[in-house]
Amino acid sequence: MAEALNYEELVRLRGNIEQAVLGKPDVVKLVVAALLAGEHILLEDVPGVGKTLIAKALARSIDGRFTRLQFTPDLLPSDITGSSIYNSSSGSFSFSPGPVFANVVLADEINRAPPRTQSALLEAMGEGQVSVDGDTHPLPDPLLVIATQNPFEFEGTYLLPESQLDRFLLRITVGYPPREYEHELLNSHRIGEPVDQLQPVLSLDRIREIQSAVRNVRMDESLVSYLLDMVHATRDSEAVQIGVSTRGALAYYRAAQALAVVENRDHVIPDDIKRLALPVLAHRIVPRGTLPGADRSASENLVQELLNELKVPT
Repeated sequence: MAEALNYEELVRLRGNIEQAVLGKPDVVKLVVAALLAGEHILLEDVPGVGKTLIAKALARSIDGRFTRLQFTPDLLPSDITGSSIYNSSSGSFSFSPGPVFANVVLADEINRAPPRTQSALLEAMGEGQVSVDGDTHPLPDPLLVIATQNPFEFEGTYLLPESQLDRFLLRITVGYPPREYEHELLNSHRIGEPVDQLQPVLSLDRIREIQSAVRNVRMDESLVSYLLDMVHATRDSEAVQIGVSTRGALAYYRAAQALAVVENRDHVIPDDIKRLALPVLAHRIVPRGTLPGADRSASENLVQELLNELKVPT
């Protein structure tokens, strides 16, 4: 594995993204970790804090194709997956790929589309393929879906169901940049968008190699038990209506492996598991008396309380 992983490559990748995404190194680390884990991200934040910028900067940095989908109430599943189009000259149907056929897909304001349209992303995110008119079409590899939603605007929106939330490795916020970085951002935009000047630092082939190597990152058995203790604590708590699923436990494991690599390590440490508890687990539990995804603060507070009660391996 030491031959497959070159940590300097990932330092360059993060640095390249941070040229456009100023003052958010922790967010960039988590986004890169999701990419290396082969999973997807839900960004919950107010408009205008750089969610689209993060997706574009990542796509440019890995020489990947970027697409943006604006979710609206009238968006159809075929607007995401693509559809079969009749060719009058040949008298046959041919498949026209939709915007999900990309390496980095920004699903903007995903909760503004009805559940039927939201679910069109499920197969794409979980299986890396879409089915249209009985035919299965593989999606590009790697594929990273970055979905966004505004946590303070609920009129005309649909809550993401638990099955959809469970498909996202991480739920994170971007937040406002520190003042000094915002000042730098204002100056840097005088001559255009810095993200448009970014050059690739890693190829898609190299990303696939790193993703394979991440699966071999070591996790001591004591840490595996620690991780499972946390997962089972969400299921056993009387304050939790629905706990973390087995898929969620696997996502937690893979996220810890990926974060270790982003932090230039070939092994997981307890801090990786502690740091990822909120972004990986909070959106996967349903506190009693609430709906899935309806009360972010309640689920995060519960996860933090459960984490505080566990003994950390030494």
